[in-house]
Amino acid sequence: MLVRNATLADGRVRDVRIDGERIDAVGTDLTAEGEVVDADERLLLPGAVDAHVHFREPGAPHKETWRTGSRSAAAGGVTTVVDQPNTDPPTTTGAAYDQKELCADDALVDYGINGGVTPDWDPETLLDRPVFALGEVFLADSTGEMGIDGDLFEDAVHRASEAGVPVTVHAEDATLFDPGARDRAGEGTGRGADADAWSAYRAAAAEIAAVERAVEIGVDAGARLHVAHTSTPEAVDIVADAPDAVTCEVTPHHCLLSRDDLGDLGTFGRMNPPLRSEKRRAALYDRVVRGRADLIATDHAPHTRAEKETTLLDAPSGVPGVETMVPLLLAETLDGPLTAERVRDLTAATPAETFDLDRKGRVAAGMDADLALYDLDRARPIRGGRLHSKCGWTPFEGRPGVFPEWTLVRGTRVYDGVMGTFGSADGVNVRG
Repeated sequence: MLVRNATLADGRVRDVRIDGERIDAVGTDLTAEGEVVDADERLLLPGAVDAHVHFREPGAPHKETWRTGSRSAAAGGVTTVVDQPNTDPPTTTGAAYDQKELCADDALVDYGINGGVTPDWDPETLLDRPVFALGEVFLADSTGEMGIDGDLFEDAVHRASEAGVPVTVHAEDATLFDPGARDRAGEGTGRGADADAWSAYRAAAAEIAAVERAVEIGVDAGARLHVAHTSTPEAVDIVADAPDAVTCEVTPHHCLLSRDDLGDLGTFGRMNPPLRSEKRRAALYDRVVRGRADLIATDHAPHTRAEKETTLLDAPSGVPGVETMVPLLLAETLDGPLTAERVRDLTAATPAETFDLDRKGRVAAGMDADLALYDLDRARPIRGGRLHSKCGWTPFEGRPGVFPEWTLVRGTRVYDGVMGTFGSADGVNVRG
């Protein structure tokens, strides 16, 4: 296959020749037998690596499955996903890992499977499997009730360091939550709920303190520590000022949504960590733009509409996002502060480098042919009903997004945005 006249993230117009699963050459005036696609100077990006998704299998296939979640990923230009351990059963033993890997046979995109930590985890069998990373390790409860104490976290970090496995951490200190704010939640439901009470309850100070402590433990253990869904500029600064082995991610919802949006979102905007003030959101986004934050990951956490249409205290935490990450960020390049190069680095090059995916994340000879083609002149409003996640809604309803015309995983077209069709389930475990 030959893709002609593609504009790369740095603005160069090049041909990209694919041989089997790999990129064979990137240059000008290339020739090839077989299919030739004229990109007509549209934007060609490496497939995104979403280091933080919750595809809900095993245990909750009514929310999402590996099939629906990976279709949603492919339709958003994401070609590698990393699933988190808070499923049912939680991925805390070798047997649970094996069970999840069987579910992942339905994936259209490549994937990694993280291992989890609970008081009854089995590190010997779990770390005997090809876990992508250990985590997210929960320092406060979230979906799945997998919060652990500081001593167990420290022990897990040391075990992971000895095994050469990265650690990802959900960093909130529950002792700094504000119970009084939680009590004000009231009986409103769905979009009529006082969702701002959740942001006040799980205060910014709880994240900042937990990140500071987690980084200290990680550095002392000589571990590779990755802080998940960092939602405050202060936490990003703690990570940015730490040794290179410490990294962090920021989600699109923490970049683009704030407490000012909760009046419209209601319980559909409940997440952990919660949305922050508009001032903190703007400062966080500035750090993403300037390179203080390492990468973007979605924390794709789908729940059904019926599950969200309840009171604030009863609604589950989390929002979907794997399909809208790259489209939202590319829309930000049209009239916002981001560049296509920065989007490439945030969603593909840096995640691949951070987690040692040597053949992912770049459009270069020898790399996996994970590619997505975008027409920046064809932004359209995001509509939950047009997305492919099983949950069928989005917190970004009506915002502009630039979706891919097609997506390749290792040289195979897994999504055709013009025809609205998908390829077969040929995703592989990137650690397998």
